[in-house]
Amino acid sequence: MADEIKEQAVVPESEAASPHGLEPAPEINQLQAELEQVRAEALENLDKFLRSRADMENQRKRAEVELGNSRKYAIERFAAEIVNVRDSLELARGVALPEGSSPAVQKMHEGLDLTLKLLDGTFQKFGITVVDPQGQKFDPEQHQAISTVESAEVPANHVVTVVQKGFLLNDRLLRPAMVVVARAATEGAPGA
Repeated sequence: MADEIKEQAVVPESEAASPHGLEPAPEINQLQAELEQVRAEALENLDKFLRSRADMENQRKRAEVELGNSRKYAIERFAAEIVNVRDSLELARGVALPEGSSPAVQKMHEGLDLTLKLLDGTFQKFGITVVDPQGQKFDPEQHQAISTVESAEVPANHVVTVVQKGFLLNDRLLRPAMVVVARAATEGAPGA
């Protein structure tokens, strides 16, 4: 019996060395490898999470900008059409009345003035501004040159005549002003 107890108390050398830290057991090596793998997966998942979160934030910001622009420019198509009505009213108002015109025609002219004033007030309320560049330097971003003329009175590259006024909707060009632009008079040309 004492021999049996001695045999049971004897521990193989390979098992005895590992608990004392001399050489790690294969299970510890396996657990350490699994731990490193789990850490790598955790870092990868954290990176994916942070990227997804950044993408969602960018998407939210883009949606806010698009929503703001859709509100700001929602009337763009309507505004593009209504400016033509304003042009017609302005042309009608520009007709000179002959002396001794009937009171009805004079009232009609007053009505046109009031209508233009109301329309301009509405334009202002909704961010539509008139681009009337008479005498200003030509700006290809807001003006469309339909021709050029030599001019001694107006500096070169400045607007001589506005054929059709332009319009801005907030800060966006709705319609460019159609203009005639001055060019420098050439020396020796007739009329120079």
